[in-house]
Amino acid sequence: MTKAYPSNLTWEQWLLIEDLFPEPLPGGRPRTVAIYAVVNAILYVLCQGCTWRGLPGDFPPWPTVYGYLRKWREDGTWLKIHDKLYQWVRVSAGREPSPSEVAVDSQSVETATMIYKEVGYDSGKKIHGRKRHLTVDLLGLVLRVLVTSASIPERAGAKKILKKVHDSGVTPFGRLASLIA
Repeated sequence: MTKAYPSNLTWEQWLLIEDLFPEPLPGGRPRTVAIYAVVNAILYVLCQGCTWRGLPGDFPPWPTVYGYLRKWREDGTWLKIHDKLYQWVRVSAGREPSPSEVAVDSQSVETATMIYKEVGYDSGKKIHGRKRHLTVDLLGLVLRVLVTSASIPERAGAKKILKKVHDSGVTPFGRLASLIA
């Protein structure tokens, strides 16, 4: 059990998402770490901005925590959690689980000197770096984010991000009536 850090989930919050984390694989080593503690360790790193090696000792070991973070990113666990919480917030605000309107926008940002992946030049904004494409509903809730090279035109990036929204199943296009760009 860890200390009570401000970044820790409450038990009520944990109960909303605990069933979305995958069970251990059959035949593998038994899980020796509490997933609740792993999630709280990930939130601690995100909220405190510390390095993985700077994780306090009352959390599980940092390689274990980081390993779960990567695994859940790759298998889509984080997206499932996002989508469940997204729909829950919409319903609690008196809205349908999926929006009828979304806004799409992008922003070009410079990258650090040692970054080489997905980097390009946005000639319109004269920025060498990446471009973030974002879709939000009219409540301001984020649906999906896509990071591309800055050289990708806004129209092409918008098509890619809308495909991600469509493929997610959170926002069936049958309900989507308007797009704000």
